[in-house]
Amino acid sequence: MDTVYPLTLSALLFGIGVYGILARKNAVMILASVELMLNACNINFVAFGAAWNEISGQVFALFVIAVAAAEVGIGLAIVLLIYRNHVNVNVDEIDSMKW
Repeated sequence: MDTVYPLTLSALLFGIGVYGILARKNAVMILASVELMLNACNINFVAFGAAWNEISGQVFALFVIAVAAAEVGIGLAIVLLIYRNHVNVNVDEIDSMKW
């Protein structure tokens, strides 16, 4: 398998994720952009693992998926807590963690 196509896809997804983090103001969309960037890294891990006939790329991808699941759980809990107290999740309006 040629690694150019997965790496191009990964770079495109990572770029979209960076744009989503920099341009969005909604905390849920920022979390989704972080997930997109983590999935781009997973594509890189699997592509290089397949190119070098190593299983370690897939193992690292599984670890990243586990970390991403924990990040989503904790991140959404924080976003729900902020929404409950501030009635919106716009990151520009949330300037401190004090209520």
